[in-house]
Amino acid sequence: MKRSAQIAPSLLAADFGNLDKDVKMVDESQAIWHHIDVMDGVFVPNISYGMPVIKAIRKVAKKPLDAHLMIVQPDRYIETFAGLGVNNLTVHYEACTHLHRTLQAIRNTGMKAGIALNPHTPVSLLEHSLEGADLICIMSVNPGFGGQSFIENTYEKVRELRSMIDSKGVKTLIEVDGGVTLDNTAKLVQAGADVLVAGSAVFRSEDPKATIARMASTKVY
Repeated sequence: MKRSAQIAPSLLAADFGNLDKDVKMVDESQAIWHHIDVMDGVFVPNISYGMPVIKAIRKVAKKPLDAHLMIVQPDRYIETFAGLGVNNLTVHYEACTHLHRTLQAIRNTGMKAGIALNPHTPVSLLEHSLEGADLICIMSVNPGFGGQSFIENTYEKVRELRSMIDSKGVKTLIEVDGGVTLDNTAKLVQAGADVLVAGSAVFRSEDPKATIARMASTKVY
């Protein structure tokens, strides 16, 4: 079966002095989503942007917003992100004491619900959560900073997760976030990934729109 890559550029790597320009570039590209990394300085050792910036992005963006919450107690902000116009809201398995309830709360707002896994967290822990999630985000770097090197055992995690999803007959998407480049796009799609989050590889390239197109044109059989 032929598979192709879907790309969600991470705005964390965009030029914040010209954010409107980069958001519009993504809208005009072959990307499917704007990926937004939200960090609180507690769950991860970094702080990114908050609600006012996301609100400004939403005013410009035409494509869906894919928000990845790297924060503690994400339940406190579910309604807030829904109100900002976020389309997909992903929370970390490691940050949710009552994951099933959190996923239900996200879906109840009309948003798609996602689960993110840190590199050390096995995908087997999601066996009883797949039906409640619209996407699973496999972290292929340690969360908190862009520009890190890809962790090689990600391929095996993606293959294992793809097998679980297929065996259960659910339509949960597999997203891979961190260290994604033109060099590993095909291998990730071959392993079973549906959506690839690319930050530095896109925004630090000479022609970001062309880079997105090259990634999105990657097909495997």
